[in-house]
Amino acid sequence: MRQKPNLPFWSLWNLSFGFFGVQIAYALQSANISRIFATLGADPHSLSYFWILPPLMGILVQPIVGTLSDKTWTRFGRRIPYLFIGSAVAVLVMCLLPNSGSFGLTISAALVFGLVALMFLDTSINMAMQPFKMLVGDMVNEEQKAKAYSIQSFLCNAGSVVGYVFPYVFAFVGISNVAAKGVIPDSVIWSFYIGAAILILCVIYTTLKVKEWNPQEYAEYNASSEDPGDYKDTASGNWITLLKNAPSAFWKIGLVQFFCWVAFMYMWTYTAGTIADTVWNTTDTASKNYQDAADWVGILFAVQAIGSVVWAAILTQFKNTKLAYSLSLVLGGVGFAMVPFIHDQYLLFVPFILIGCAWAAMLAMPFALVTNALQGYGHMGAYLGLFNGTICVPQIIAAALGGTILSLVGSAQSTMMLVAGISLIIGAACVTIIKVKK
Repeated sequence: MRQKPNLPFWSLWNLSFGFFGVQIAYALQSANISRIFATLGADPHSLSYFWILPPLMGILVQPIVGTLSDKTWTRFGRRIPYLFIGSAVAVLVMCLLPNSGSFGLTISAALVFGLVALMFLDTSINMAMQPFKMLVGDMVNEEQKAKAYSIQSFLCNAGSVVGYVFPYVFAFVGISNVAAKGVIPDSVIWSFYIGAAILILCVIYTTLKVKEWNPQEYAEYNASSEDPGDYKDTASGNWITLLKNAPSAFWKIGLVQFFCWVAFMYMWTYTAGTIADTVWNTTDTASKNYQDAADWVGILFAVQAIGSVVWAAILTQFKNTKLAYSLSLVLGGVGFAMVPFIHDQYLLFVPFILIGCAWAAMLAMPFALVTNALQGYGHMGAYLGLFNGTICVPQIIAAALGGTILSLVGSAQSTMMLVAGISLIIGAACVTIIKVKK
């Protein structure tokens, strides 16, 4: 097998540049879905149900795209066809979703239209997202992979910040931030339009700049890089055997993951309603105050993303991984608990910086700990694929139970921030039962 060549910086950059556009689309969805469906007329107790789709599509689509693209060889490449098709569908749906209330439909029909559009958006974003991870795995040598994924992480965070702030910026420059009852404001609609344009331009750039290897070249560079044992059990559908034989740390880290992703699912679902109520003193989704609050949520999510980047750098200084993990989750839990009691929009930067600390740990620590625990077990690729379920399944469960929990805590959306905080604290406590492999 030939050694994969070292790639210049701009080749590594080009492999992941399209991810910037995909992440803008994902950020627009994350920050505005509850706002869109609340504006269309969804009851707060039903909001979490709309959030079942993103993790459900992720757990279904990403393994399928990965499996199919492994077997796809075309003149345009192996991964890029899926990237391009997914992005093209995402662009179309991004133009339709924010217009769900503009077609003169009844409330129920508009909600159904929005739900179908969201399903296609989730599917297409997941279809576009997965190939970028695989392109790095295919074409980058071991020595440069850390650098390549660092570039991808930077573009991911940069895209998130841009997508989060778009509605606020467009409202600031004068695009209308209010609309008739049941209609999404132009500031949000144009955010999705511009995000769609950036997405397709970024993907076209990657498509033109990246030339994937043909089957012969790929075999020369990758013939021995994949362990057939990693796929033996999954090929026969025997995932249950792998799970039975998984180390105990796999399940303990998964337990921590459960409480972490429950917390963030409730953040994405209920922050807009919380900030509108506690800072702008409104629950009327047709009011200017509600839409201003929803714009500010994008700014808060951007602050969280920036805080996450800074804390990720600090985390590397900790020698005790478990301490770093649990401390980060405690800080995030405190941040969530602070949100309902802060009534100044700028003071909210503090809790969301703390929430960013938890987010940084959630992105880095679980996979570091689980790969360490899996050393010597074999089937690393299959196990990591199964471990992705600890991200998607908790979100699905949290979304399904969101309305019930909201009723139990008094129907105030701000109380769900306390639920999220408690969930993160429980997750931090669960970190203590993980045994770190020396």
